[in-house]
Amino acid sequence: MTRLELSPDQLSATMEKAFALAKDFWATLPERGSYHGTTGEETTRLFTRAWDEAGRGAAVLDDFTAIADHSRPPGGKFFGYVLGSNEQVAALAEFLAATLHQNVTAWRSGPAAVAIERTVVSWLADAVGCSGFLGSLCGGGSAANLMGLAMAREAKAPANEDGVRAECIVYASDQAHMSIDKAVALLGLGKRNLRVVATDEDLRMRPDALAAAIAADRQAGKRPIAIVASAGAVSTGAIDPLPAIAAIARAEGLWLHVDGAYGALAALARPDLFEGLALADSLSLDAHKWLYQPLDCGCLLFRDSAAARAAFSHSGDYVKVTNTDPVEAFAFFDESIELSRRFRALKLWMSLQYHGRSAFREAIAQDLRHARLLEELIGAEPDLELMATGPLSAVCFRHRNADNEAILKRIIERGRVYISNATIRREFALRACFVNNRACEEDVRAIVTEVLAAAKASAP
Repeated sequence: MTRLELSPDQLSATMEKAFALAKDFWATLPERGSYHGTTGEETTRLFTRAWDEAGRGAAVLDDFTAIADHSRPPGGKFFGYVLGSNEQVAALAEFLAATLHQNVTAWRSGPAAVAIERTVVSWLADAVGCSGFLGSLCGGGSAANLMGLAMAREAKAPANEDGVRAECIVYASDQAHMSIDKAVALLGLGKRNLRVVATDEDLRMRPDALAAAIAADRQAGKRPIAIVASAGAVSTGAIDPLPAIAAIARAEGLWLHVDGAYGALAALARPDLFEGLALADSLSLDAHKWLYQPLDCGCLLFRDSAAARAAFSHSGDYVKVTNTDPVEAFAFFDESIELSRRFRALKLWMSLQYHGRSAFREAIAQDLRHARLLEELIGAEPDLELMATGPLSAVCFRHRNADNEAILKRIIERGRVYISNATIRREFALRACFVNNRACEEDVRAIVTEVLAAAKASAP
């Protein structure tokens, strides 16, 4: 046994202590505030230290209490950004995945892990109405969007061998996620070649504006290659008119990528909202949003695995697969940008089966009900007004007679609920987003109470 290997007794004691810390943290979530309440000075003081020659042993676990006390807790009062609430079975599965230590590169490296990931990906595809799509898990929507657009570039303007040789144009609405800008930059397409398409009164991409932009670029001798549609825009939850956009993509010979990182998994509860989703060539999902999984758990789905291999299959001899069996020869590194890949699928495998499909459907439906309740509560307050309403769970609003930025700062400082902000038609908005299975109606009502209280406290 080396110094890095624990004895059976040491391992047992350390595991018991670690699990006791986790159980205590979960038990105290209802009492913890919605915000960490710490400062940069304090975290620097607590967590800046040298790596000593001598080890501390199990005493290092004692740091967890301070770490937890200076972390944003995943409790029922968090409504910022788009971040799920960390389902507990999935969190335990993360420990088991680390115990197995599988490198999910190819079947030969992790036979069970690869089989489970391929099955879980098929579950996700089926859940959003895209049965038959293939894909892989990844870090999050940003990585999935990057890979989807890499596939688009290689399918419509191949560049892996000789680089980008034409002015290739990508189209997205003015509500597109920031990862789309980043992706076109990283892929060498250039941010100036990302066309921002106007949206309608519901902040959905306008098909007529899209068609006009494509025509103008073709007239100017440029090369349109892809359209990025939103199935749940990050600020408002707006869902672009997917059938009309898909028809344009088909007529123009363009790749259609749908950013569904926030919204697409709501199809479990409201499939009627996502007509046309299955017309996409590629689609991003985030299970750490609306399946409440621990970070990280993104997914890229695609229609044609040959397009994925064309974009990503560049293997060195040291990973060459010689097996000809179609299952045993499979390699995720041929269909994604990652070689080293952790066993992300185990948490989904265990969490989704532990609770069952109907439990997740009901949790998503509850989030949608909470959003509608907040809209009703805002509508009943003369001092508040809605700034944007979407079909999903993001609610954007403001106080009519107070400094809303000051209100937001005050709410965060008070730590009773956590909301974030958005820009709606160039105006600052308060924003609450419900992807939280721990939230209850009382927490929703507290949002309005806190906004009104913060406005009063912020008044001159």
